[in-house]
Amino acid sequence: MTISAQIRAAAEDAIKHLFPGADLGKATVAVNQTKPEFKGDYTVVLFPFVKALRMKPDELGKQLGDYLLGKCELFATYEIVSGFLNLTLKDNFWSSFLLNHFNDVHYGDKAPKDQRIMVEYSSPNTNKPLHFGHLRNIFLGAAMSDILKANGNQVIKANLVNDRGIHICKSMIAWQRYGQGDTPARTGIKGDHLVGDYYVKFNDAYKAELEKLKAEGMDETTAEKEAPIMKEAQEMLRLWESGDRDVRSLWEMMNNWVYAGFDETYNKLGIHFDRMYKESDTYLLGKDIVMEGMHKGVFYQKPDGSIWVDLTAEGLDQKLLLRGDGTSVYITQDIGTARLKYNDYKLNQSIYVIADEQNYHMQVLKLILKKLGDPCADAVYHLSYGMVELPSGRMKSREGTVVDADDMIAEMVNLSREQTEQAGKTEGFSVDELNKLYDTIGLGALKFYLLRVDPKKKMIFDPKESIDLHGFTATFIQYAHARICSILRKEHMSLLPDNVKFQTFKRTEDITTAEKDLIRALEQYPDIVDSAATEYNPSLLCNYAFQLAQLFNSFYDVHSISKAENEEKKQLRLMTVIMTAQVLRHAMHLLGIRLPEKM
Repeated sequence: MTISAQIRAAAEDAIKHLFPGADLGKATVAVNQTKPEFKGDYTVVLFPFVKALRMKPDELGKQLGDYLLGKCELFATYEIVSGFLNLTLKDNFWSSFLLNHFNDVHYGDKAPKDQRIMVEYSSPNTNKPLHFGHLRNIFLGAAMSDILKANGNQVIKANLVNDRGIHICKSMIAWQRYGQGDTPARTGIKGDHLVGDYYVKFNDAYKAELEKLKAEGMDETTAEKEAPIMKEAQEMLRLWESGDRDVRSLWEMMNNWVYAGFDETYNKLGIHFDRMYKESDTYLLGKDIVMEGMHKGVFYQKPDGSIWVDLTAEGLDQKLLLRGDGTSVYITQDIGTARLKYNDYKLNQSIYVIADEQNYHMQVLKLILKKLGDPCADAVYHLSYGMVELPSGRMKSREGTVVDADDMIAEMVNLSREQTEQAGKTEGFSVDELNKLYDTIGLGALKFYLLRVDPKKKMIFDPKESIDLHGFTATFIQYAHARICSILRKEHMSLLPDNVKFQTFKRTEDITTAEKDLIRALEQYPDIVDSAATEYNPSLLCNYAFQLAQLFNSFYDVHSISKAENEEKKQLRLMTVIMTAQVLRHAMHLLGIRLPEKM
């Protein structure tokens, strides 16, 4: 239990003891860190209880403060300021806390609990490579998975691959028309990029055919349906769903090219999944469920044979579930996948990391599952996030203006190389060590920048700003960590738990402001991990890690370790910086970011 939780519990007990039987209504104890302009460590807000108890704030504060000082060993003094009770903890609390936790590599983790959570993220299409727009999704899903795991949950990282449908057939038709037998091996082009090139070729050909038909006098709506290449793609989809051997063979070959490309990109990013789902394996189940709903009267059929659900009573509209020709749509396979995931793991929660453009789609999915009485409905949670753009604007894959994830990774690693070389920081590193460092800094900058903004907000990614050594960046935090490692090397110490012991340390009674500020932030870390999980917001960890690095820099600017006033101070400061490094490592690990020991 963190100190703020302990103070909250102590204050609640004090109020119950001091005012037995009082009707407090909905008043609850709020505990905040004391503002720096006032004396104290933590503040209890008195106003919620003043009206219920019919007391003046100062009178209530004095009774509560006297009781806490008399009954609780934590507190040294208190002060009442304008309806707030500011409590100062005894210095030996902070030194005892350090001694108990300074080298705990699991500090911030909670005990395991029987909660099974699946986080589905990435979810690429096999008609194009992973692009920059996927990266926020991937990093958000991976970070939330590890944050939820740190909070004691059993987490399954899942990837649902959109490997079938009209968009896949578009790449296949274009390859048949223009490919001339091209393969990744023959062209030297990464498989996902090669298939993506043919997706762009399809749309180029489709536009040309539209213009030709319109020039011949056909209206645009009719032209969109009659364009030969689009009709070929639609026919290919029907053949695929009927199990045509040649179509399935081509589909499998091109998808395998893409999977190999995806794996290469995921490996670069340090991303892995516990379970892979493919829509080609789930869409038939979705069809069966739709037919179940038809027989139960949950859905209805139109004269053209298509099947729909009416959601007008819920304030939405009518939603197509199955086309008249029997082919499925996105929602069909999503219904099947939702049930399959639940049946596979009996999930307490199924989190979908999907952009806010799909808020309506996810709302519809949950409503349909509820109408079907499906037990998986209550588990569905949409972790919606805002789109990310570049300073040049939004990307469009069908127009070939998208930035590939591989290109962005390469750009960030190159920026890291340029920055390190320009700063003259390459001395003492081997070539392999430098390449690893460039990768660590470049990818860290990319991940942190995309995670540091609240997921609900849209954002613009600026590559150069993301790697600024003096900005709100992973680079700043990585440098603080490297600085701590340098301090420890000078003291012939390391961060390995078995190598650091302070058995002779005696609890100090004169902790300075800079020491206390840093230790207090370390003590609050478990609450940050908890909040990041309950709010589905990794940016809380980004902000915390950055502020912790700032506090370390402020601490080290005013306090020497090697020339500390006495041995007790030296040991306390060593424990403080060791724990700072451990917490930074833990927090950044949850964000998928490595911290170098030298920069």
